[in-house]
Amino acid sequence: MERISIKNIIVKSLTSLDSVDDQAQTEIASMDEAFPLFGSDARLDSLDLVSVITDLEEALSDQLDYFLSLTDDAALSREISPFDTIGTLLDYCEELIGARNT
Repeated sequence: MERISIKNIIVKSLTSLDSVDDQAQTEIASMDEAFPLFGSDARLDSLDLVSVITDLEEALSDQLDYFLSLTDDAALSREISPFDTIGTLLDYCEELIGARNT
């Protein structure tokens, strides 16, 4: 349930970006977890990614009552970035939520 809610928040944030082209909009709308957010295959620039992360943090707080910081040192020092794809971002959010609940 939470994964779907978080995914919906990410998709809403991504589809609201003006810089995302029609093909990317289609991939995002299909909720493809392999959609690249960061790295050489990404279709977002760094400002778009920051916007998505900020939107996600705010929505997690407002809608799901989770107060998370997604850009701490632990996130930025990982071998595999939590910002590579929609799926890796979802996994990271679930990991943080799970750690918070233990």
